[in-house]
Amino acid sequence: MNGLLIGRFQPFHLGHLKALEFALSKVDKLWVGLGSSNISPEKNNPFSAQQRKEMILSSITDLMKEKISIYFIPDLDNHVKWIEKIDTIVPKFDIIFSNDKLTNHLFSKRSIQVISIPFLNRNNLSGTNIRELIISDQKWDNFVPEGTRNFLEKINVKNYLKNL
Repeated sequence: MNGLLIGRFQPFHLGHLKALEFALSKVDKLWVGLGSSNISPEKNNPFSAQQRKEMILSSITDLMKEKISIYFIPDLDNHVKWIEKIDTIVPKFDIIFSNDKLTNHLFSKRSIQVISIPFLNRNNLSGTNIRELIISDQKWDNFVPEGTRNFLEKINVKNYLKNL
């Protein structure tokens, strides 16, 4: 059985890692969709799809890498066309993992099982919060996996975010 998990992962943090682990416990193969893949880096979506892919792959185990495939999912202005676009990008899946009400509604209309993902420390583990901590020079690195931390340090993330 295959599943789909779509996220922005701006940046990939420990909550996202737990979501991947949760989804992988329910399916044989997991398609990970990098949402907003067509958006140029800006304040709310600072990392490109390729950068986010690198964060994820540097943060997961080899066993997880064998079970996931990463796909770039662009934003579209039309929700129906967005769902149809996903069908052209991602192989067939039986389950979608999502906490987004609109995504849940759109896929449940297609008889695809929707499973909510348990949140982990949601107040701290959000991309917005982590980006704000980075910019304000507060401790942030304990909210991301080591691979993400190494990637963000390599690109000098504080200056990177401030320059957007």
